[in-house]
Formats: sequence, C-alpha cells, structure tokens
Amino acid sequence: MAVLTGSVLYIGFLPKFPGTWASLASLPLIYLASQYIHPLFGPLILAVIFSLATLLSANGIEKQLGPDPAECVSDEFAGQAIVFLFIPIYTSWEYNLLVFVSGFILFRLFDILKPLGIGAIQNTEGGWGVLLDDIVAGMYAQMCLLFIIFVIL
Repeated sequence: MAVLTGSVLYIGFLPKFPGTWASLASLPLIYLASQYIHPLFGPLILAVIFSLATLLSANGIEKQLGPDPAECVSDEFAGQAIVFLFIPIYTSWEYNLLVFVSGFILFRLFDILKPLGIGAIQNTEGGWGVLLDDIVAGMYAQMCLLFIIFVIL
C-alpha cells in the first residue's frame, strides 16, 4: 500500500524523470481544484492530501526501495500544489497556460537544483526529509511565479 500511495498510483515508476512526470500529472488536478473547489483552498487541499500521503507512505516505501526513492512522487504532487497557492487563475486559457507552464518549470528547477538550503532540508530523516525539500521548492517557485505575474505580466 505504501508503494501505491507514495508513487501516486505508480506514476513514480514511469521511465526516466519520475518527479517530472509526477509534477506534470499534478497540473490538471491543481487546475480543476482551483476552478471547482476554490482558487486558494483547492491547491491547499491537494497540498495537504499529498503531504499526508507522503508522510504516511514514506517509511514503508523507503523500506522497500531505499532512502528517498525516486519512485516516491507524492511529495512532488504536494510541492507542485504549493506553487499555485495565492496564484490568480482566470478563464483566459492563454494566461492559464502561461502561468501553469511557468509554475511547472520553476518548481522543477528548484526541486532539481536544490538551491538556497533546499538540499540541506532533504537530509532530514524519514518522511519529513522526503517531503520538506519539495514544499520549500514549491514556496520558492511560488514567490518567483508571483513576481512574474504581478511585475512582468
């Protein structure tokens, strides 16, 4: 059950770059949650659900696949949802496409490169170490995305 949950229905087992596949797979969920639940609470609910999924499954999946396995991607779903907290989503598909592509790219950059202390946070033991680097990467990506939206666009 831990592998099913942590890999988000086995998305984490897609070949090459499972974190990128997971971040990409999370975008339609985030968009739908923003549109049909609430622009703020939709992404927040997803971030909480996937954070809990990570914390509950991390120990089990690490026992089966090793420390912080690439197949555990529920943390990517949580971090990607964090990017879109407080982000205005409109009905213009051009704007939404630009915002979602930008948020996706920013999150992947912060998650892969792990600058500004993100790499050190990942060294925390257990499920928190698996989760927190993605949450912080999502927060950094969100700040950059807000800058892009309100200053550049």
